[in-house]
Formats: sequence, C-alpha cells, structure tokens
Amino acid sequence: MTLPATPTPRFDLFYKYDALTRLLFDYADAHPGLVQVRSIGKSHEGRDIWLATVTSTATGPDTDKPAFWADGNIHAAELTASTTCLYYLHHLVTQYGGEDETGRQVTQLLDTRAIYLCPRINPDGAELALADRPRHIRSSTRSYPYDEEPVEGLTLEDVDGDGRMLTMRIPDPHGTYKKCPQDERLMVPREPGEFGGEYYRLMPEGLLKNYDGLTVNVNRDQEGLDLNRNFPSAWRQEFEQVGAGPYPTSEPEVRAMVDFIMTHPNIGAAISYHTHSGVILRPMGTQSDDDMIPEDLWSYKRFSALGEKLTGYPAISIWHDFKYHPKEVITGTQDWVYEHLGALFWVVELWSPNKEAGITGYKWIDWFRDHPVEDDLKLLKWSDEQCGGQAHVEWKPFHHPQLGAVEIGGWDKMNFWRNPPPELREREAARFPAWMNQIALSLPRLELLRTEVRALGPDTWRVRMAVCNSGWLPAYVSKRALARKTVRGTMFEIHLPPGDAAVSLVSGKERIEGPQLEGHGPKSTLQAFLPTREVTADRAVAEWVVRAPKGTRLALSARADRAGAVKTEVVLD
Repeated sequence: MTLPATPTPRFDLFYKYDALTRLLFDYADAHPGLVQVRSIGKSHEGRDIWLATVTSTATGPDTDKPAFWADGNIHAAELTASTTCLYYLHHLVTQYGGEDETGRQVTQLLDTRAIYLCPRINPDGAELALADRPRHIRSSTRSYPYDEEPVEGLTLEDVDGDGRMLTMRIPDPHGTYKKCPQDERLMVPREPGEFGGEYYRLMPEGLLKNYDGLTVNVNRDQEGLDLNRNFPSAWRQEFEQVGAGPYPTSEPEVRAMVDFIMTHPNIGAAISYHTHSGVILRPMGTQSDDDMIPEDLWSYKRFSALGEKLTGYPAISIWHDFKYHPKEVITGTQDWVYEHLGALFWVVELWSPNKEAGITGYKWIDWFRDHPVEDDLKLLKWSDEQCGGQAHVEWKPFHHPQLGAVEIGGWDKMNFWRNPPPELREREAARFPAWMNQIALSLPRLELLRTEVRALGPDTWRVRMAVCNSGWLPAYVSKRALARKTVRGTMFEIHLPPGDAAVSLVSGKERIEGPQLEGHGPKSTLQAFLPTREVTADRAVAEWVVRAPKGTRLALSARADRAGAVKTEVVLD
C-alpha cells in the first residue's frame, strides 16, 4: 500500500482547530510506524485535545520507552507555541532514517525513546484568538469566577473592525502621556512635575457600558481563568493567585494533561512553550536556588546551558529573574512536573521583539514597568524597517460610540509582541529541535546486559537477569523524585507458566524491586581527589532459583518507571 506524502505545513500561519486536526492526522497517515494521534480529553467547549505520540513502533511501544513531553498554547493567544510543537513533529518525521548527523540522531531518538507532543492544550482560547474579530483572553473561554457579563466599565474589543485590538487616545490636560519629541508617533510618559504641554489619556481599544462621562475602569476578561495556575502544586485560591480556578485541575484541559502524565510515568523531561520574552525559564518558581536540591540544580544548569548554546536564548531562574512582582509567587506547570513529580521541566518564552530591535541588558519583567524612551525609538525603527510599519500602527481618527472623537493606533501587541510576524515564526521554532533531541537522548534507558541459566540439579536452575541504564541521567531523573517517592527502583519479574504445577520458585519472588540505577553522567571531574566509589551503579541483577523440567521456557522482564522496560526469554537447558 502506498502511503500518503508527508504533509508540507506552513509555519508562517496559525492553524485553526479543524485545519490543525487534519494536519496532525495527515502526519499519522503518512507515517503510521512513527506517529499516532489520540485525544487526551475534551476542552470546555468540547473540542478534542490532540496528542501526537512519536516513536518507532517497530522497536517497541511508547510506554516501554523513556519519554519526553512538549506542549504549547495553554494561553489563548500564544499561538507560536503551537507552531513550535508542529515544527518539532515535522523535524522528527522528516529526519528519521536520514544518514547525516541529524538524521542519525533522530533515528536513535525515535528507536529508543518516545516523544509526546500536545501542540494546543487550549483549543477554545486559540480559536477565539484566531476569530475574524479576535478577542485575546488569557486562557479558557469558560466564564470565571462569575457568569455575569459586566454592566459597567470598558471591555476590550476590536471596535473599528480592523482585526486588531490597539490603544485609544483622547486629548486630556490631565493625561499621563505626551507625544515623543523625537518622533510624534510615539506616546511617552510625562516627566515628574511636568506641566503646560499637550497630553493624552490612553486606554485599551474597547466599548463602555453605563459610561458616566468621567470614569473609565477596564474590566477583567469575563473568562478569567489562567489554566497555567490550575495545576496541583502550590495551588492557591483567587485571592492569592488570580485565575487559578475553584480547585486544582478543575479545568478539563489541565485535568487531561495531568491525567495523561500521571498514567505515563515514563515521562522524564518536558518543555512547555509560551510567548513572549525570548528566554528559557527553569525551576524553581516557589523557592530560591539556595533551597533547591544541589544535584538537581547542577543538572538543570547543565541542560539549561545546552539550551543557551543550541537556541541562542538565555536560560534563567524563575524565582530569581522572572517574577511578575518582587513580592508575588506564581505557580504553573513547571512547579507540578518538577516539584511534585521530580521530572525535569522548562518553560520557554518564545520571541523577543526587544532583541530584534537591538535592546540589550534589560531586566525581563522590570522593563515592562519602566524603560528609557530610547528603547521605544529602537522599537519604532524596528517596526518601520522590519515590519512594514505595522508593529506600531499610525494613529487614526475614529468616532467612538461612547467616547466620541478618539484616535486608535499604537503598538500591535498581539501580532508583533505576543507572536512574531509571519515571516519570523519558523525561524523561532527552528531554534529548539536540537535542544529537545539532546534532552530526550539523555533520558535514562533500561537495556538488557545478559541472562544466565545454570543447572543446580536435574530439575533445579539458577536464573539471573542483568540490566543497565544506558542513559546520561539516572533512572530516577532527579533527587526530587526520590524525595517525593514518585519512582520505584528497577522492578524485575519472572513469569511462570500459569497453571503448570511442574514449574515453581524455590527462591526469589515473582517480582523483585532492585536498586535505582545511576546514569553515565559523571558525578565529578577526573581531577577530583575522591574517586566515585560506585563504579557500576548503573547496573542491577536479579536472581531466582526455579524448579522446572529441562527445556522449560521462562519469560523475564525488567522495568524502571522513567527508563522503560526490557523483556526476554530463557530456556532451562
């Protein structure tokens, strides 16, 4: 049977739900031995949350292999995150079987590991962001914390129907902003103590209800959930963490992801893609580096440094470098996956317009609170020269139904800040496959070393099974996993023929828990004075004594939660 050709996706556009669904199943149809697509749950509005499992089924099922997870688009308008997952899927299927270095790497990866890709955790929010007249909410389309629509205030909306949600400005002697002296298209803050100039009051594009002619308050989105705050780790109520939902995993999108990961303990590392800032974020989100388990911190720094080298994105600590407010602690997927489960996890904030404009040396979050006007001028130049003048939109008069004469324009944050312009989306996505490949290939992997059968008598046999971890990481992946007791040691089993009274165990148990296996990552350098004492800590052996007739065939297996499984058979001879 001739298989369909590999899809040729466009990475310069964002796919709506139906087109995304077709694309994923086209990959599965074209590569049935590599890609399987399944739904892991339903969204609030009833859309399937699609997951692509990518592995060579010829070398075993995904659940018998160590696995890497990547997801995107948990936040509605962060659509480049979905593109990045799709780009990785395309990279894997087109490079598998190749003879160059990348092809050999991907072939080894998919022959020995499994990749779980969920390109759009939040299909409802993404569909709203991609509507003809879009709305840019945070996450889910479910009303929260209340069902009622606002009866007053300003609600964000595309009032002039141009497909963008920009800024409205009104002349006001008490306004906060003025025209920039160097370029009057820009709005910049008044100086402290400044008076006597031409000033403006700025507010988001939208419509007002029950406007009294004086007071404008911007309403929160009626859909007030933030799905990234709904995970179990350090979950807190609305008064402490806005958008966290009524209880942990209350939202079907988060529950689907949590259920899948909990039923797939082979997942040892993961990345969640977001936008924007152009930075790799590592745990922890709730504690400083000084409070982290040192061995885990060293491992994180090692892989984060690889990320910096391979992607060009700096890698920083959430706690130390990426707090929204110095006194505020927020949680997310990274806290649950690492802090609860002990798997390695990173958040990647894709895309940095600041970097594109040549702005350097700024603090990631503080910059949005205050920055020099020179940065705005650099961004405006970038808009003019690289974005066709569209990242900053010329101010145009508009008759607003409640406010009267206004002007609409300013920064197009959805199309140039939240996401890159179309021609740069593939470039951003292409930064990450090499890093993901290297992380996944470093995961622990259980391999069979040998089996031994020795006769102890005419019908008595000693059976031994030896396995090793061939991965760089230990079988438990992190010390956090050991502390949280989320992983067991290597589990050996001998499978006796059911109902055969001639076969029995003399010593040993049908299931034996062996040790945790270390990986081949070094614990110290060769210059260290104290040697590594456990030279073969990557190996484990199980032994049984069996009474059975000569020629009996026995199945043996071994499994480590995050290192996969091996199966073999011995003949008593």
